[in-house]
Amino acid sequence: MLRPIEVHKVAIESVSDASGMAKLIDDGVFAADDVLAVIGKTEGNGGVNDYTRILADRAFRDVLVARGSRTEAEVKRVPLVWSGGTDGVLSPHATIFAYAPTGRYEFSDDPRVSVGVAMSEPILPEDIGRPAMVETVAAGVREAMKVAGIDDPADVHYVQTKTPLLTMDTIADARRRGHDVWTEDTLKSMDVSNSTTALGIAVALGEISMPAAEQIHRDLSLYSAVASCSSGVELDRAQIVVVGNARGVGGRFQVGHSVMRDALDADGVWEAIRSAGLDLPERPHPSDLGGRLVNVFLKCEADPTGRVRDRRNIMLDDSDVHWHRQIKSCVGGVAASVTGDPAVFVSVAAVHQGPSGGGPVIAIVDHGA
Repeated sequence: MLRPIEVHKVAIESVSDASGMAKLIDDGVFAADDVLAVIGKTEGNGGVNDYTRILADRAFRDVLVARGSRTEAEVKRVPLVWSGGTDGVLSPHATIFAYAPTGRYEFSDDPRVSVGVAMSEPILPEDIGRPAMVETVAAGVREAMKVAGIDDPADVHYVQTKTPLLTMDTIADARRRGHDVWTEDTLKSMDVSNSTTALGIAVALGEISMPAAEQIHRDLSLYSAVASCSSGVELDRAQIVVVGNARGVGGRFQVGHSVMRDALDADGVWEAIRSAGLDLPERPHPSDLGGRLVNVFLKCEADPTGRVRDRRNIMLDDSDVHWHRQIKSCVGGVAASVTGDPAVFVSVAAVHQGPSGGGPVIAIVDHGA
């Protein structure tokens, strides 16, 4: 039987700070054993060697072990998805998804957030960027949908994943076993892992048919409108969090989505908030949110044409600052100007996640008791 969900955002005040989640547990907002997933931004460089993700992961898992009854091994299976890099005004934070305490909410026919989590089968280094990974991710998404009690893909508004990327060690492992890899550029493999995962999400939700090998990371007409994919060195399979709406579950929270058509598309952010059931005026202002927006989750990508609204930019030509950091900072500023809060989840490497040069936007709204 489905249970109502609590969704709360907390600040991360230092690189290994999990006190915000600890306080919510101590205050009885949810129990440590009922935490389903955490999705957050950490303050590192966002690259292959961004160890702030590992530090945050350890800090939050330590809280779950200390304040709950789950073993360390059981807590390790809880998806904690960390996206490194808070460039510009972006602020480190975490959004926590947990079952609400029994009896807090009545069941309701209103569409309310339901969450399903799953871990895929292991993803081998030689499968990153190839159809085998698409199929593995798609199977994991379908499993997470079942856990969430969601049958109709149209009710899925957000799929957050974390998948492995390539390192020199895993590249060497593939070679020892007689396999090659899609790329030997470990930073490039972050983009490729994300894009392959997004296609797996799109296949699972019926947004596209199964792509051919040559379309992966190349055919930019293929994308998922609800995928937000991150990758890192800290795991060897896909962590999958499916967030959608279900009737009959009850609770306060509703999720919706839209897409940004380009890096300046603030209207796409507002449309996602409206999709989550919040009535807004025709020309909204952050003050119209009334504290009801929990968070927005965005993916972004430097437009491969090198232009935004027909104006040239040099992100893809800049040898001093990688375009990952530049576009993240840009889109983070646009999103924060809408929400009035710089603690927004903005992640880069968005190939196959939303339209090329733009990206998906997911919003979660608190509709109150």
